[in-house]
Amino acid sequence: MKQFFITATDTDAGKTFVSCALIKALIETSTKTTRQSSVQALIRPETGDKNICATKPTKVAAFKPIAAGCELVDGQLINEDAKLLSEFSNCGQSITDINPIAYAEPIAPHIAAKKQNQQINVADINHHYQAVKSLNADVTLVEGAGGWRIPLGPSSLAPLSAEAMSLNINTANSTSNNKSNSPNDKLTVDTQKPAYQFLSDFVKGAELEVILIVNMKLGCLNHALLTYETIIADGLKCIAWIANCAASEPMNNLAENIAELELLLPMPKIAQFDYFNDVDSEGNEISFHEKINLAAQQINLAPLVK
Repeated sequence: MKQFFITATDTDAGKTFVSCALIKALIETSTKTTRQSSVQALIRPETGDKNICATKPTKVAAFKPIAAGCELVDGQLINEDAKLLSEFSNCGQSITDINPIAYAEPIAPHIAAKKQNQQINVADINHHYQAVKSLNADVTLVEGAGGWRIPLGPSSLAPLSAEAMSLNINTANSTSNNKSNSPNDKLTVDTQKPAYQFLSDFVKGAELEVILIVNMKLGCLNHALLTYETIIADGLKCIAWIANCAASEPMNNLAENIAELELLLPMPKIAQFDYFNDVDSEGNEISFHEKINLAAQQINLAPLVK
């Protein structure tokens, strides 16, 4: 089973759009192969290969473990991104199966959880992911939230390092020198800070291969390189990247920036998406599904399925 994690250089980079297009491409490619094999079997029955027509389309499961910004529908929090993923995946998953941890407020998920006296942790995400793996899909596509290093919240208190302690003391001394303190005042330094868990900890534990979406805008070179280097430092494989124009106005020197990224990033670029308008040149409305169909045709799946 192939397992991919979709991350991006920042939020609103088009992770769900790209994830849906990837799912569509994976299923469509296998369907086309099946049709071609069936035609070949009809044309060349002398081959005697009865299994050639029995090839099944690729089963693709989706998983978006955490989401914030959900709408309450019939007593259930529904995330629009998870809803879209459910429309394209083909393993019969419910929206809750795809997105088990959901919050109404469109804020950082761990802050939304804290406001409800809840805590998100890697163990819970792993538990939900095991249910997805039990579907035995050919490909499981996991969509992240925000960028690579999104926090899940504190897990415990950890002692500060010597460097951090020294910095805190120096800062505290500097602050105290600017105040009129009495001789009896005591300098206190907090030597503990919470150790955080991150969504990337789940990715590391599950050993998922990472696909990076680069939001093509000013600053994307720095964002892409920092994200890639962090993924590698975490001991994971970043196997492909996608250039996505998530904004209606293209960035200046788009082609030059993409060319630079192709030189700077060692993994292959498997797609480049311009912004998809809501209407075509003739004024006809283009639906989300139609946009996904167009995008899926532009993806080079070879580096993912080899």
